[in-house]
Amino acid sequence: MSQEPLFKIIFMSQGQVYEIYARSVGHGDMFGFIEVEELVFGERSSVVVDPTEEKIKAEFDNVRRTYLPMHSIIRIDEVEK
Repeated sequence: MSQEPLFKIIFMSQGQVYEIYARSVGHGDMFGFIEVEELVFGERSSVVVDPTEEKIKAEFDNVRRTYLPMHSIIRIDEVEK
């Protein structure tokens, strides 16, 4: 497993459940927040366009790093792809 790690982060925001992928996840400098960097899109399927993923991609457009409140995190998994 020589590839960079890939994390699947499932969290809740404004009553909706989101699933994003990122290369870096950590506790960050702000207490109570999870720092998520290097967001990755197109990991689910490169053939079929997923409207949900397109919405998330548009929402996180130009975001280098995001901070998610710890209490909104449902699950974080390290995945193959």
